[in-house]
Amino acid sequence: MTAVYLDGSVVVPAVDSPQDILALLGDRSTLARRPAFRIEEADGTADVAAYRELRRAAFVQEQGLFVRHDLDDRDTDPRTVVLVTKDPEGTVVGGVRLCPVDDGSDLGWWQGGRLVVAPRARGPHGIGAALVRAACARAEAEGVLRFDATVQARNEVLFRRLGWQRVRDTTVAGVPHVLMRWPIGRIAALAAATKSPLGPLLTALAPPPGFVGDDGAPVPGTDVIAACDAIVPSMVERDPEWAGWCAVLVNVNDLAAMGAAPLGLLDAVGARDAAHAARILAGLARAAQAYDIPVLGGHTQLGVPAALSVTALGRTGRPVPGGGGRPGHAVRLTTDLGGRWRPGYRGRQWDSASHRRSDELRTMTGAVAAARPAAAKDVSMAGIAGTLGMLAEASGCRAVLDVAAVPRPGGATVGDWFTCFPGFAMLTADEPGAPPLPAGPATGAVCGELTEGEGVGLRWPDGEITEAVMSTVTGMGTA
Repeated sequence: MTAVYLDGSVVVPAVDSPQDILALLGDRSTLARRPAFRIEEADGTADVAAYRELRRAAFVQEQGLFVRHDLDDRDTDPRTVVLVTKDPEGTVVGGVRLCPVDDGSDLGWWQGGRLVVAPRARGPHGIGAALVRAACARAEAEGVLRFDATVQARNEVLFRRLGWQRVRDTTVAGVPHVLMRWPIGRIAALAAATKSPLGPLLTALAPPPGFVGDDGAPVPGTDVIAACDAIVPSMVERDPEWAGWCAVLVNVNDLAAMGAAPLGLLDAVGARDAAHAARILAGLARAAQAYDIPVLGGHTQLGVPAALSVTALGRTGRPVPGGGGRPGHAVRLTTDLGGRWRPGYRGRQWDSASHRRSDELRTMTGAVAAARPAAAKDVSMAGIAGTLGMLAEASGCRAVLDVAAVPRPGGATVGDWFTCFPGFAMLTADEPGAPPLPAGPATGAVCGELTEGEGVGLRWPDGEITEAVMSTVTGMGTA
């Protein structure tokens, strides 16, 4: 078939070989803008073999770092991810691997390594830097909260230019190396987005002394605790039944964190029409029945954008504060690991409540009242680490969280679990050796402590502490 190029010339292509459609069309400007390489996950044994051959040529023959080969047990770990660079012809010209550091459960601590680029592909294309960036993005997508790499000293400048942080000098195969760390700010970013504006916004209000930043508020002169939460409007719009359920769940948890027995709920609903309002209220009614708490009244308005807020009333003569922790107190997480990710909210909302019996829900929500720890907060949209930062801030402390000791469901990465809304999860602080919360089907474990200072640090199995929250979370100060 004769082809007419965009510039008016004519060509008769050969019929015995595949033709590039852009070449057939004569789209020379697009062809000129094609990237010099692409990065993708290694596809099958051929890509992996080509990558390993590049490593052997570089690290064994060229640099003499290893004898015969540079393979190790990370190469046979099924969790290891290999990213390769291919030129326009599909030839592997570079690669890098990344994988969990330890065997067993993936704790969200990964390492990158064996970065290599073929000699002919080195230079102005920036393949090495692109591979490093791709590895960082993939690590974060895997829910990693600590990502390290041991690089040759001469490559430190490249990694620092890409945003990596120097940790310390080390030696590999007798050659100077540097341990570098990619700063993953997932926890800090969530806390900043959801909680950091609160301090400046709420300066005109005066919460009761001793309960600044708490989940609920004691009503002066009574034993009543009031709590109020609103649901994100986009969730009310697209998932009204679940929004109704969650409006009850979060408010009951707020009362539970203060050791209050629930008395009743008031709801305020906005909906575009009666059908939408009915779906919201149906979810709210099912949850109220499951938690055995009456809906006392409320307000419903139609013909408006979706909106939902609920006020909960509870009773306790001795509310447990969120700011009652002190340096030296042990931190415990008590959480319901049963359930699954809510469909449509994977990595963000863990549904541990909708399948539970009423007696199980009552046991969990009554656990703080039964144990009476020094401080308690239910895990909010700031996630486990962000909520712990709020408890520490209200207590005038710093918190250190042992990553390996945090109870976690098998279907959740550390990154997702530490930053999601986990359904029922209580963070408490108390004297070391204090009894656990009697929370029935929930799982509890001591997983950290409060210390002098501020912020939240993540402590890893090697003893290293990385900063999850650098300073205070809300700016509201101590309770």
